[in-house]
Formats: sequence, structure tokens, C-alpha cells
Amino acid sequence: MLRIGICDDALPARMSLRAALERALERRHSAAEFFEFSTGEGLLRWLDSHTGELDLVFLDMDMGELGGMETASRLRAADETLQLVFVTGYTEHVFDGYAVGALGYLLKPPKPEQLDGVLDRTAAALCRDADAVFVCRSGETLYRIPKKSILYFVSDRRQVRCVTNMREYLFYAKLDEVERSSGDGFVRIHQRYLVRAQAVERMESGQVFIGGTALPVSRERRAAALAALARSSLEG
Repeated sequence: MLRIGICDDALPARMSLRAALERALERRHSAAEFFEFSTGEGLLRWLDSHTGELDLVFLDMDMGELGGMETASRLRAADETLQLVFVTGYTEHVFDGYAVGALGYLLKPPKPEQLDGVLDRTAAALCRDADAVFVCRSGETLYRIPKKSILYFVSDRRQVRCVTNMREYLFYAKLDEVERSSGDGFVRIHQRYLVRAQAVERMESGQVFIGGTALPVSRERRAAALAALARSSLEG
């Protein structure tokens, strides 16, 4: 299920776009969860504590104090994998979206075939970016976390905490499973800790330091962890 954000300061425009998207999804026998925002500031505040919870965002170009382009730039800085689409009643900014890697630029009201195209490109982009994100679920919420933002994972029994440079995520899993799905850029340093190699600042006295936090390296994993971190440093 797609998680779609609609950001427009006009309520009728948000309602119209949502209805059009619901019809497009129905044609595809798909469904989505919608999140609506009346300002770019509101969307960014929400994203501060909900990073990784949106797949696709439709942005009106002309909104109050914070316009669509500036909102898009801040969204892109927070999440490189988030798909962005501009919707507007004007044509003069049609090429501006390329600066933030926008998926499309639609004139109001968007035509059904245009929305179909956006949804097709979104599905393709999500597949293409699959290796760049770590996917986990907590209750009903699915998170797509950019791997390059992850600092480390720490497990406590069956609960895993993913620590990123923006926020933390809690979900239920075995750290062995997380290690297998996270990929080659991560190093197991302890029974309870899995770190992103490129996030490690230094390793000394049986510890690694990440963002000012010291994490223990177990004795039995020390040689392998040191070799993996050294190799990652050379490759980086």
C-alpha cells in the first residue's frame, strides 16, 4: 500500500486530487493511505517525527510563506528516496522540479493518464531504490529508512531499535534477520549491535564510536569487525 502525502493550502484542491488519485488507484486495483497538509511548514514538522512513513508527496507550488520548491528541497534533504510531484495551475515553473529530482510536474486538474503515469513511475522508483532502503514494520506502520541515514541497530530480546541521524525506530525482529537484510555496508560488532560501517568514526579499546556514542565490540567479533571496518574505510 502506498503512503501518499498531499500538500496544498486549498482544501478543495486537496479533496479533488485525493479523489482523482483514489480513482486512479481503483483502476489499478491498488490502495493507498493518504496524509493531507495545508502548509509546507506543517508537512515538514510532521515529517520530523515520521521520517520514512511516506512514499510519494504531491506539492502545490504556490503556498503561503513556504512554497512548494523550498518545501521540496527540505524534504529531499531529509529523505533522498521520497518521491515528489509538483501540482500547480501555472506553467512557468515547469522545469524547476528537476533541481530536486521531482518525479513529475502536473497542471491542475491533472488528467487521469497523467496520474497513471506518476503511479507507474513511483512503483518503478520504489523498486529501483529497494537496495538503498531498509524496510521494517512496527504495528500498522511500514517504514522505509534510507540506509545511508542509519547509524546502528541495537537489539533487546526480540525488539530492535534502529538509530538514525534523524530519529529512532522500534520494531520486532531478530538481529540476525536484520543483518541479513541490511546488506554489505553493515558490520556486526556484538551480539546486540549492528553498525553501518561508514558511520563509525573510530574504533579503540574494544569500542566503536558513532555520533559521540560508544558501542561495545565483543571479544569474539573484534578481529572480524576491525577487518570489515578497515575494508569499508578503504572502499569509502
